Amino acid sequence: MADITITREDDGRYVARIAGIDGEAELSFTHRGPGRISADHTGAPDSLRGTGVAAALVERLIADARAEQTSIIPLCPYVRARYARNPDWQDVMTTAPGETLPG
Repeated sequence: MADITITREDDGRYVARIAGIDGEAELSFTHRGPGRISADHTGAPDSLRGTGVAAALVERLIADARAEQTSIIPLCPYVRARYARNPDWQDVMTTAPGETLPG
């Protein structure tokens, strides 16, 4: 797997880059109150597809949520799909794995 660099930016997103490849992938999030965020959108340009950057972004989100005792509302379809395959993330999610969000 490629060496992926991920940063969390103050504008509510994680950004992933791979040296030598143009473009950046992102996972955007919104603060929803004390100790709660929503994972809103994950996207990657064609140049980064298949490199594992999107999965790495979600894993970083989960690690940070655990470290900061934050819960995640999984609004992003990609985050929900990864969560369905990783039910051990339930400790930081506001829904059960595979559960449909109201609305």
